[in-house]
Amino acid sequence: MLERGVRHVASLPAELQPKIRRLIRVFVAEKNWEGCRGLELTEEMKVVIAAQACLLVVGWPEDFHFDHVLSILLYPSGYVANGVEITRAGVVLEGKEARLGEAWWRGPVVLSWLDARAGGRMESPGRNLVLHEFAHQLDMMNGRITDGTPPLDSFDEARRWGEVMEPEFQRLVERSSHGIPTLLDWYGAKNRAEFFAVSTETFFERPRLFRRHHPAIYELFRDYYRQDPAEERDLATWDGE
Repeated sequence: MLERGVRHVASLPAELQPKIRRLIRVFVAEKNWEGCRGLELTEEMKVVIAAQACLLVVGWPEDFHFDHVLSILLYPSGYVANGVEITRAGVVLEGKEARLGEAWWRGPVVLSWLDARAGGRMESPGRNLVLHEFAHQLDMMNGRITDGTPPLDSFDEARRWGEVMEPEFQRLVERSSHGIPTLLDWYGAKNRAEFFAVSTETFFERPRLFRRHHPAIYELFRDYYRQDPAEERDLATWDGE
């Protein structure tokens, strides 16, 4: 299943191969899985999604199982979510929004299977729905909100995070506003939480280019994720190099 559906796993260093398989088994067994809009779930669907989620944390010294993620809801493709917004004036607006995925604290991660599968196969390197939504889950561990800063071990690390990420975020905002092509998806300019998630996608899927164009973020993420994909993995066919 991994060979067919998740190219990332084969490129991991040998010492991480047993660990990611262990993490995947626990992830598949412990989450509540639900197919939506008539989708019939298979074991392979679960493995493909679990493998991509566990890629984020396989480098951490202790096993991490996303215990705060209770369920995975899987749609066949994109879906339309009912939206409710309360304005500053107290007016309630109801509408509908097309989505590919979303992440909720202590709630579900919702995913389009079409896009989750494409991410595992690396059909569009640098764009990975599962990595994106589970980066949001890491971000929320600071206390239910997504602000682009996951829990860090010390004040010095938090200060370094801000010193690196804020100017890089503003740079993407500036470039996207002028239509200047960038390695990072312009969606990351929406807010700091999306910037963290988009940067995470690029770190894992286009690491050599990411290191070249954003060396400071690359070093920051290398320390946070405890992985060095630009050096550790055979990505010649992924990274445009």
